[in-house]
Amino acid sequence: MEHALEEDNHWWFASRTRALNALMEELLPTRSDLHLLDVGCGAGNMMHHLSRYGRVKGLEIDPRPVKKARERGYEVDLFDVTQPMPFADGSFDAVTALDVIEHNEDDLAILRDSYRVLKPGGHIVISVPAFMFLWTHNDEINAHVRRYTARELRQKLVDSGYTVQRLTYNNFFIFPLAAGLLLLRRSTNRKPELASHHLRADEYQVEMEPTSPPVNTILTLVGKLEAGLIRSFNLPVGTSLLAVAQKPLA
Repeated sequence: MEHALEEDNHWWFASRTRALNALMEELLPTRSDLHLLDVGCGAGNMMHHLSRYGRVKGLEIDPRPVKKARERGYEVDLFDVTQPMPFADGSFDAVTALDVIEHNEDDLAILRDSYRVLKPGGHIVISVPAFMFLWTHNDEINAHVRRYTARELRQKLVDSGYTVQRLTYNNFFIFPLAAGLLLLRRSTNRKPELASHHLRADEYQVEMEPTSPPVNTILTLVGKLEAGLIRSFNLPVGTSLLAVAQKPLA
């Protein structure tokens, strides 16, 4: 099985992975025999990182990334996660929903069904885009329904029954740059090109805005710094949100 994917070389994915690892290493059990479910797993970008904790099962609605994930050796089923998931109550020690719930009108349904399939004491790990004022063409082409604030995400997790253990913004240092670039693009009505054009209908490539190698290196180093900070405290603002919450033991 692969231990590095092409997505890991892009600063955004690398930074998200490091930040998520920082949170999971703090809060998930230090075992390698857990049962994990990656909801909306795409082509399996996080599954090889999650496998350090145990066996990982993936669900994905799009057949193209399902094919890619299976080629990579991951256990992934084609399934619409807006429907009740095909697992018994209390089947998993951890559930991840990484940049998933923002695609769905009924995000609470996914959070609540994830709660159902978690064992008591199990954890859900969430990432979502932050702040509706950061809405861009990228949100539209990725079929996002919303972006979140920390308060909104916390409330939805609590309403679904979870106890929130960590909730932090991510991409704190690039937040001013991202906001400024967004304002510039809006003033010029310019839409960014993405790296996944000219694909056949049956091909799949993760949507990533191209970044020059020097900029990619700098932003990757910034992500490493942020991951270190996230180990110690929650960041007050950023372009995305990360959360770890627990299903109560009783």
